[in-house]
Amino acid sequence: MSDLILFWHRRDLRISDNVGLAAARQQSQKVVGVFCLDPLILERDDVAPARVAYMIGSLQELRDRYTQAGSQLIILQDQPVRAVPALAKALSAKAVFCNRDVEPYGRERDRTVSEALKQVGIPLQTFWDQLLHSPKEIVTGAGQPYTVYTPFWRNWKTKAKMAPVETLQGAEGLSPSEQKAAHKAGSIDLPTAKDLGFVWENELLLAPGEQAAQERLEEFCEGVAIAEYKEQRNFPAVSGTSHLSAALKFGTIGVRTVWAAADAASKRSRSDETASNIQTWQQELAWREFYQHAMYAFPSLAEGAFREPFKDFPWGDNDAHFQAWCDGMTGYPIVDAAMRQMNQLGWMHNRCRMIVASFLTKDLLVDLRRGEKYFMQRLYDGDLSANNGGWQWSASSGMDPKPLRIFNPASQAKKFDPEAEYIREWLPELRSVDTGFLVTGEIPAEERDRCNYPHPIVDHKKQQSLFKQIYQQQKQQSS
Repeated sequence: MSDLILFWHRRDLRISDNVGLAAARQQSQKVVGVFCLDPLILERDDVAPARVAYMIGSLQELRDRYTQAGSQLIILQDQPVRAVPALAKALSAKAVFCNRDVEPYGRERDRTVSEALKQVGIPLQTFWDQLLHSPKEIVTGAGQPYTVYTPFWRNWKTKAKMAPVETLQGAEGLSPSEQKAAHKAGSIDLPTAKDLGFVWENELLLAPGEQAAQERLEEFCEGVAIAEYKEQRNFPAVSGTSHLSAALKFGTIGVRTVWAAADAASKRSRSDETASNIQTWQQELAWREFYQHAMYAFPSLAEGAFREPFKDFPWGDNDAHFQAWCDGMTGYPIVDAAMRQMNQLGWMHNRCRMIVASFLTKDLLVDLRRGEKYFMQRLYDGDLSANNGGWQWSASSGMDPKPLRIFNPASQAKKFDPEAEYIREWLPELRSVDTGFLVTGEIPAEERDRCNYPHPIVDHKKQQSLFKQIYQQQKQQSS
């Protein structure tokens, strides 16, 4: 009879290409999945209902996949430091396996769970799964973490990438008596998002689960989108991105699987231009890892700015301006369209994420942490490392060699939504307004009033000048 290994899922809601799960199956046939609904995460004030809906849908599929593989997925609902050791002890598990996290909370959680398991004589074995390269693999010549993306990419791209690992199969689950013991130790039926207090009634951009993620990856890598990615990804009215962000956040697809598909597409490409487009997408995967490595090396990023001038930046924090930004009512069409897209879809186009983040921090002078949190309250793909990295990049407070990048809403709209298709889609009250007015944002006052659309809440040129002035003062004080 095989020894039981519990595999504790967190950001890896799949049974294929899962490093820790494959390692558990190599050691024993009796591998049982566990997922713990953690109140310390679910009761935070930055949890998006759309994200919980995606997570629960993915767990439903994961449960079915375990059944097909001959085992089962156990659901717990308590703090992991209590729930996981209690279950492992009740089932006399030989070990608990899991994949490592880069986030400050996840790392501390795993440390405390490891200690609690040790007290009942059960080891916690951890693996790197959500990254193609662990933080210790990609360092400078002096052995330090990178703080600039370009040299990180140069190093990262030279390293051999691991192939996808085997899918769980031929596993053995719990006996009836063990299932009773698991129930006594806290095993519950999988609740709905609504049961947990989260209501999301809109459709998700990508359906939850492993199968939808795999199908989306194949569609993207085998179609024209990846071959035209470099240009098309910047136009919010075009479906030019992979839409795999939520799948990568929750690990409904393995990053090695994603890399292998991109690599295969590159090998099939018949022109330098296509190969260059594919490499641009691969660079986005490297950006994802850069931000995760940064969060691992500098956990204080989760709390605030990386660069000195921003550590005590005198943000204005005008509540009315912040609320107008949240509601998509700033009077700047490209900004408002993007915010309404996020509020309705639980997702926003990446180009627009940069535009609205720059606008909140550089035009409205509102603390980036308020915007970062609002994104996490809305995005179904909200990920601490990527969200924080993107916000700090846009606010100029993070790891960016060009510290004063300011996006002009009008020039961004003219370049990336020249026919105002995106603006019209998300601001239906402006559909009859002239395209030129929409992309420049210079809509006549009477037109705004007729459409019941707000007048601009600030003047971009004046605010840009004010921001630069404050920044220079901060820079002098911190030098």
